[in-house]
Amino acid sequence: MPVFIDYNDFRIGEGEKVNLSKRPTNIAPLYKSKKHYKKMLADHVEELSRIQNIHYADDRYSLLMIFQAMDAAGKDSIIRHVMSGVNPQGCEVYSFKHPSAQDLDHDFLWRTNRCLPERGMIGIFNRSYYEEVLIVRVHPEILAAQRIPNELLNGGKVWDNRFKSIVDMENHLYRNGTRIVKFFLHLSKEEQRQRFLRRIDEPSKNWKFSSADVEERKYWKEYMCAYEACLGATSTRRSPWYAVPADDKANARLIVSHIIVQAMTALSLSYPEADEGRRKELADMRRVLMEEEADNEVN
Repeated sequence: MPVFIDYNDFRIGEGEKVNLSKRPTNIAPLYKSKKHYKKMLADHVEELSRIQNIHYADDRYSLLMIFQAMDAAGKDSIIRHVMSGVNPQGCEVYSFKHPSAQDLDHDFLWRTNRCLPERGMIGIFNRSYYEEVLIVRVHPEILAAQRIPNELLNGGKVWDNRFKSIVDMENHLYRNGTRIVKFFLHLSKEEQRQRFLRRIDEPSKNWKFSSADVEERKYWKEYMCAYEACLGATSTRRSPWYAVPADDKANARLIVSHIIVQAMTALSLSYPEADEGRRKELADMRRVLMEEEADNEVN
């Protein structure tokens, strides 16, 4: 039998002291069989497609989804499966890699803020500005390359200051109609090892693997500490984080798709209503088209 759960169980509370070792990386299947999983996901995708059409036409809100995780947690596959039914015209996906020289000459939010979704759009960040308090925290040499004035680095407040900047920015976006939902795909170290082995053993997956992936595993504990600090400091009522168990990819896709549907359903979306002037314009155009049909019949 599938498990019925409260999806809020995965939500990080505002101000919560996060301990990822106490949060599951795997839970009992939410589906009875592979066929049942596909049906559940298809239903979520269909509903998301329906709501997205209204969201695009409504043109008042924007939705930003952020995905953060350790390597091989399944970010790409979740985005591909969950968003498969969304009209590409209303959705943009950005994947942020190493910053360019131009990026480094700006504040740490600059390069991602340029990619924020417009009203009526869904934006997806596959990694995001949160890298600046995760990988940069684990590898301080990256911070050194950003050439931040020394007086702003002294005192050990750089991470708290960045958390504050992020929360302030997300609150600003909320006040201007952008809704943000953030997913941390919580993968176990052992499951990552197994997925890396599959990438090595299966020729079609070799391209996904590099020696840097194994090198980063050495910093697993440091990454978990960085994630705990980040999630606890930046999960808010308006822009929450969800720690999604990611060892079972099917489960993770169902959880993420459900949360996205719920987030969009919560918006007061509707198709725009035509005012009197617009109704008159439509009536005039209808008359022109009907007259064209009548002329065709005569000829």
